[in-house]
Amino acid sequence: MKNKMNVMQVCRMYYPMLGGIERIVQDIAEGLCQETNMSVLTCQVKGAGSEEEINGVKVYRCSSMGTFCSLPVSPAFLMQFRKKSRMQDIIHIHMPFPLADLACLLSGYKGKVVLWWHSDVVRQKKMMYFYRPIMERLLKRADVIMVATEGHIEGSSYLGPYRSKCRVIPFGVERGVLDSADKYLCSTAYVRTDKSGNQTDAEIKFLFIGRLVYYKGCEVLLQALKHVEGACLTVIGDGVLKGELEQISSELEITDRVRFLGSVSNEVLKQELAGCDVFVLPSIAKSEAFGIVQMEAMAYGKPVINTKLPSGVPYVSIDKQTGLTVEPGDDLALADAMQWLIEHPLERQQFGEAAAKRVREYFNVDYMIEEVLKVYRELQNR
Repeated sequence: MKNKMNVMQVCRMYYPMLGGIERIVQDIAEGLCQETNMSVLTCQVKGAGSEEEINGVKVYRCSSMGTFCSLPVSPAFLMQFRKKSRMQDIIHIHMPFPLADLACLLSGYKGKVVLWWHSDVVRQKKMMYFYRPIMERLLKRADVIMVATEGHIEGSSYLGPYRSKCRVIPFGVERGVLDSADKYLCSTAYVRTDKSGNQTDAEIKFLFIGRLVYYKGCEVLLQALKHVEGACLTVIGDGVLKGELEQISSELEITDRVRFLGSVSNEVLKQELAGCDVFVLPSIAKSEAFGIVQMEAMAYGKPVINTKLPSGVPYVSIDKQTGLTVEPGDDLALADAMQWLIEHPLERQQFGEAAAKRVREYFNVDYMIEEVLKVYRELQNR
């Protein structure tokens, strides 16, 4: 029997920090901790380094003096990477994380390198002048580059020359979310329309979940709601723009139709996913590379309004199949899509059913983990 592979995933932050990338790293780490000697190298938000074991996974958190341009300021990370990499068969880096690129290239590591390309660096354009040469060297060095959709390749400003290295592995819905969604879909609480499209709810409930930051497009969503009749909106999430968005809703005179819930527990999150009629992801920049939360709403049988970004976003919920896709930043187009779904309850129901089916067919976490393991084994056998 062969010895287990030593695999180290490298990421900016890890559980209990919450986010799309953090979720994927955790799913892979915990899903493969029996098949491999799996560890995670990451950074503290701020403070001294630590070592711990979480659900069977060794997690090494490097000390950090804080963040600059969304990156940890962590000289210790470079030293720990060099030390830990010596024992690894495969290093799996989740990008963008420029500090990891630099650490890998300086470490002298000779083993296999896997990258998961989550998104381009979009906002810190000045930093790209310094970072791009380092990033390009790591892309050339990599053995495999994983992406969640074809859209990540097509919409990237950098992946084109490395297409032959790319492997598309769709993200998977978290098992706990899928279990809760299955129970909801089998319950009497799941609202269905009759053949004539009748539905008892007088007001259609739209839902947004995410960090309240610039690229999420929440200001566009609020402006769109101003033009929509028969709708209310719940906004779940926190962030630097929360106060500004609350002020905008007041100026637009829609405060009676908008709820800002901030950060909520998983239980409340599930209740809101079950209770909404339509999920909206109004993102305006390709920093939104996938939108895992739209996939979770689809698991609950909810149609999705998303935007036509040059990323993986429109590959998750498909226009006129599982919802509607509009141009990013266009509040009137978004308002039209919201109004259309209000006025077409039967199609709204059909989109939701197709969404639930698509998630279960294409976005399976077990499939994602199996495909990642397949890549690891291919590299081991080369």
